[in-house]
Amino acid sequence: MFRSAIKATLASALAVGVAATAATAASAETRVTYKSAKAGSSYYQMGVEIAEAIKKGTHGKIIMTIEESQGSVQNVMEVRARGGDYVFTTPPALVGAAQMGTGAFKGKGDPKFADIRGLFPIPSLTMHFVMSKASGAQDFAGMEGKTILLGKGSFGATEGEKYLGLFSLDGKVKIADAELSNAVAALKNGQIDGFVTAGSWPAPNVLEAAASVDVNILSLTPEQIAETKRAPLTIPAGVYAGQDKDILTTSLPVVAYTTTAMDEEAAYQLTKTFWQQKEAMSGSAPWWKGVDKSLMANIAGKLHPGAIRYYKEAGFELAEGQM
Repeated sequence: MFRSAIKATLASALAVGVAATAATAASAETRVTYKSAKAGSSYYQMGVEIAEAIKKGTHGKIIMTIEESQGSVQNVMEVRARGGDYVFTTPPALVGAAQMGTGAFKGKGDPKFADIRGLFPIPSLTMHFVMSKASGAQDFAGMEGKTILLGKGSFGATEGEKYLGLFSLDGKVKIADAELSNAVAALKNGQIDGFVTAGSWPAPNVLEAAASVDVNILSLTPEQIAETKRAPLTIPAGVYAGQDKDILTTSLPVVAYTTTAMDEEAAYQLTKTFWQQKEAMSGSAPWWKGVDKSLMANIAGKLHPGAIRYYKEAGFELAEGQM
């Protein structure tokens, strides 16, 4: 009986020890939800890549779950109901609109919008104006009289149409009635002279076009960039076949955000690991090559204290309004 009691006591102690160990392991693991874009999109894929990089860089201490999103506005709206484990992506302009209650957020303001804080930039939506060399177009004026595919309903289509108006081409080019997915084939068979697309660079459809047809990817002048009121961006020479000069264009910055509900250590580790893993990510997905310190200037508003801690350690220059 005495031996049975000892065995029972030892078994009970062992069970308690195992439970304590499991509880410690569980408490050491941080789980984060990352909400970005629709499944199948390039930005959803970026989220998958970030999640893998975070898991690897933290040795599994931070596990990131990817959630499909219907768009940036929804991502910001969900701040109202989310806690400290929420990371989302959106253009900085939408954060400003949410905090001021304008645009898509008119009449939908919430005090929690004031708690949004930046973590790190991700690849920007970059405007590409791709023209066949056969068209002879080397600048925007050269697009006059040509057939251009803008696509429908996308940021690139809306932005491209805006630029045609800004640069006195409204009504002077023929807009092809086709989907952007048909752009490369239509360019190859001469149905169109060029197409407009927005995406992180290098953009897959532009890579394909440049590899199969001689193309000119148009640069904007500094004056034209100023007219668009968009962030300037330079695509280095050699990114696309046949492009031996830098391409000056515009972009819509995209940033990973969280809120003040996230604790400082988690935000610090997420930011630090992202930058430490960026080079490795660039090796398997070239669009990460477009992310560097220069994009930090595009993060309007305040950064999370945990992110600020990393940036100060790493020697990043931050704007006064970001701290």
